[in-house]
Amino acid sequence: MTAARTGRLIALWAVFLGVHLLIAVLGWIYPSQPMGDVVLVYEPWSASALGGGAIVGVTEQWVYPQLALLPMLLAKLLSMPLVPLLGVSGAYLIAWAVLVTVLDAVAFGVLLGRVASRPHRSAAWFWSAALLLLGPIAMYRIDAITVPIVVVGGLWLLRRPAVAVALLTIGAWIKIWPGAVVVAAILASRTRVRMLVTAVAVTAVVIVLLFLLGADAELLGFLTEQTGRGLQIEAVAATPFLWLAMAGSARIEYSFDILTFQIAADGADAVTAVLTPLMFAAVLAIAAIGAMKVMRGASFPRLFPPLALALVVTLIVTNKVGSPQFQTWLIAPALLWIVLDRVRAHVPAIIVLVLCALTCFIYPLTYDALLRAELVPVMMLSARNILLVILLAVGIRALVRVPTKP
Repeated sequence: MTAARTGRLIALWAVFLGVHLLIAVLGWIYPSQPMGDVVLVYEPWSASALGGGAIVGVTEQWVYPQLALLPMLLAKLLSMPLVPLLGVSGAYLIAWAVLVTVLDAVAFGVLLGRVASRPHRSAAWFWSAALLLLGPIAMYRIDAITVPIVVVGGLWLLRRPAVAVALLTIGAWIKIWPGAVVVAAILASRTRVRMLVTAVAVTAVVIVLLFLLGADAELLGFLTEQTGRGLQIEAVAATPFLWLAMAGSARIEYSFDILTFQIAADGADAVTAVLTPLMFAAVLAIAAIGAMKVMRGASFPRLFPPLALALVVTLIVTNKVGSPQFQTWLIAPALLWIVLDRVRAHVPAIIVLVLCALTCFIYPLTYDALLRAELVPVMMLSARNILLVILLAVGIRALVRVPTKP
């Protein structure tokens, strides 16, 4: 390895780890408590499970897939030696930040390898930039655990397809969105039968273990718990209602059941009812385009990136929830697009970076003003949501234009 190449790798690692340290610290400084979920929700859940109390997802209904509890428990165990020095909350926050950083570093090492090619280096710079622009929310949410899992799984799809899909399926049992990447991988790959069998096998193992632990009616609670949610203020479909809230024709209310701010207005319930069927229809339509491309001989490197990104963005655009951490979902598909097809990845990658910056500006920097429906944050959120729709259009356009063979 030449000195120049070594220097580039050292610079990449230094920036990547430095960004993690910076956003970890910013979580303590920024307004609106961006690390609140970690100490107010994850730590009590893990403490209850380890202390013999209720186990979310097993003994009671839970909003997340059950494997999401594992990193929370691991962070709790890591935090225990630090409690005498930092207290329960401080120790858990430090442990969580360390856990996310270690997982990201493992994935970053897989991305760069021993001799990183130019696309891999570009993807590495993109990852660091996305984390920096998105800020603390990129670290202090359960979604941060799934990003490195999807990165490693996506990078291994061609060389180790069964292991890759196993990782992606585990990611989907932590937060649902990696399931979209599983669907894209199975559709786009020539080893789709082996991938499908692997995904089914991993899911079966998880379900059997959950049954043995006592989960039955709670098994699919992460799906049924979503049915009662209203239209969250940051959802794409909520954008017109925010402008109505500025005019006094809609209200922003806090739901103590879901622990989030929702829209209360005429027509909001009707919009909410339409979104889930729309999501399924859009996912099926995009998957059908991908399947037709496969039947016509499209190559994996050209087909998989836009298909994966389009499916993931669909889950965001048609969602009745619009949590800021959803933007972390975009990092892995865009990164994999840079690795597999760097020439055509420029536009979606730039859009993702802009989305990360806008999201950080909205939450946590101006969130209090957004709750008051003030002009500047409403304009920024509207721009962010419009840009999400544009990103979906870019992904679908790239998917439709994937070349096929006779």
